[in-house]
Amino acid sequence: MSALLYLVAGAVSSYVLIYYGVFRGARCASSVKLKGKTAIVTGSNTGIGKATALDLAKRGARVILACRSKEKAEAAAFDIRRESGNNQVVFMQLDLASFKSVRSFAENFLKTEPRLDILINNAGVMSSGHTEDGFGMTFGVNHLGHFLLTNLLLERLQQCGPSRVVTVAALLHRFGNIDFPLLSSNKDLVSGQSAWHNFQAYCNSKLCNVLFIRELANRLEGTSVTCYSLHPGVIYTELCRSMSLWQQLLIMPFAKLFFLDPNGGSQTTLYCALQEGVEPFSGRYFSNCALQQVGAKGRDDALAKKLWEVSERLTNLS
Repeated sequence: MSALLYLVAGAVSSYVLIYYGVFRGARCASSVKLKGKTAIVTGSNTGIGKATALDLAKRGARVILACRSKEKAEAAAFDIRRESGNNQVVFMQLDLASFKSVRSFAENFLKTEPRLDILINNAGVMSSGHTEDGFGMTFGVNHLGHFLLTNLLLERLQQCGPSRVVTVAALLHRFGNIDFPLLSSNKDLVSGQSAWHNFQAYCNSKLCNVLFIRELANRLEGTSVTCYSLHPGVIYTELCRSMSLWQQLLIMPFAKLFFLDPNGGSQTTLYCALQEGVEPFSGRYFSNCALQQVGAKGRDDALAKKLWEVSERLTNLS
């Protein structure tokens, strides 16, 4: 019996050490208030996007839930208004898999909203299939949609500075690659639609996120707009809904024990959006509410510049 107790105690101790030492993550300690400020959070009807929007609403911001699903986003807006006591939480239709929808969202926003202080590019997918414009879904949503959205709103961000752009990337950017000839011929950064291709497409899109923010910072140098990319932590969210059933069953027990909840996963996003004193680190990458080094490809300014120029052509901005 004593051996069993020792075994149980050892297992519990190991879990606590691993969870708090590796997975739990830091907390955003900023006490900044946002009354009179406006923030957009993409993909904010669920997961870390919803948790981020809730925190911003509690600080007094006007929060725009930029989402594809009207039903889910309006339900999320209702929840956030009720929990935060802030009625300035509204839904605006945005489908990042459609350039037409992105342009319509930006046009509607610029006509109806006088301010934009914080843009949080949070939405993300890991999915097969193609966007409305024929691009691979993961590349199209995670990178091109947010690239176009940010550029269409950039002038308003500059008018309301100091303002910030925050893009949720991932540690998996380190495994990403950008094959421009493949992109030119295939309208995607992967050549197939298997589960492995979907995973690689996600890694590639997260590298694009890091490089996009790096080049954006270079182009915004000397302005009142700063920008940051980040790894939110290891989180079990609805991103996993795109996995097959057997993959979800495989990962669920581990996820329930170790992965961050959406609130924990929103902390580094909030840190980048709110923390005072990080302005000199515009274009850099954060994790666990701290500045971190990106992978070698994520530090390649020539690659970042080329990705920007290609993305301009693909989204018809150039």
